[in-house]
Amino acid sequence: MRAEPETAPPPDRPLAGVPWLIADMVLVTAMTVLVKMQGATYPAVQMVFIRALIGLLAILPLIWRRRRDFLTMRQPLRNAGRVACNALALTMNFAAVTALPLALVNAIGFTRPVVSMVLAVAILGERIGRIRWIGGGIAFLGVLFLIAPEVRTLPPGALIFNVGLLAAFGSVFFGSMAAIQTRALRGESTTVMMVFYTLGLVVLTAGPAIWVWAPVRPGDWPALLAIGVLAQTAQYFFLRAYRGTEAGMLAPFGYLSILLAGAAGWVFFDERPHPEMLIGAAIIIAALHLIWRSERRRRASGRAGGATDKNL
Repeated sequence: MRAEPETAPPPDRPLAGVPWLIADMVLVTAMTVLVKMQGATYPAVQMVFIRALIGLLAILPLIWRRRRDFLTMRQPLRNAGRVACNALALTMNFAAVTALPLALVNAIGFTRPVVSMVLAVAILGERIGRIRWIGGGIAFLGVLFLIAPEVRTLPPGALIFNVGLLAAFGSVFFGSMAAIQTRALRGESTTVMMVFYTLGLVVLTAGPAIWVWAPVRPGDWPALLAIGVLAQTAQYFFLRAYRGTEAGMLAPFGYLSILLAGAAGWVFFDERPHPEMLIGAAIIIAALHLIWRSERRRRASGRAGGATDKNL
């Protein structure tokens, strides 16, 4: 059966992308657990290269089945720009982790959903109502509770501006730009976007990975294969989320990744949460529930033919 191109953008459904995004974050968390288990053995860039290469091999049948989509590619430059933003974000994150305490890098990284909301307005022209801004602000307050125990352990002078801080904020900016580009490419084939991203990672990390290559033990290949498959599946879920839902709507739900990471740390690495973390988690969940309820109420009002509150 001949595959039809999937380049037509689907109609926007305000909440449809949220389950896809949550599925993406669950898989990324599972992948992170495996990476952390293997991270003491292999260099990070080698792990990224192996992950991308396995992911590329995994989607070869899909590439062949949807090969016609590449002939109808609409925005090759924007696809390349998305890959470049991802590469810059990854590189700057590595530089920040090298120059700064990890707790500080994580704290700065938690600003990404707010930055994504601002860029969604500035670049995509999305309208983000008052409730979404309030919900995003409350969720960020919850993040401050989450990171408080780690920030208290920072050494004196850690917050003095330096190249590491510039790299950390640059990683947030370019990571947010990559998400915005994903939304802008919603009319592009999902297969095309997956190939651009995965092949781009393979090309960009091949040289550095070969330079620091550590021989892979046979017993480690199952975990590395799982990392590649999880990463590629998560990428598909991420693209599906942004194909049908505004970036400004999805951005606040990105804070759920923090809760998933905390839960994984507790279960797999015995990293017990502090009381402030539990308070922060409760605040984040409450904020996202507020956004979810307000959006459902707005949709119900629209279906009923009533006036929609522009502040939602």
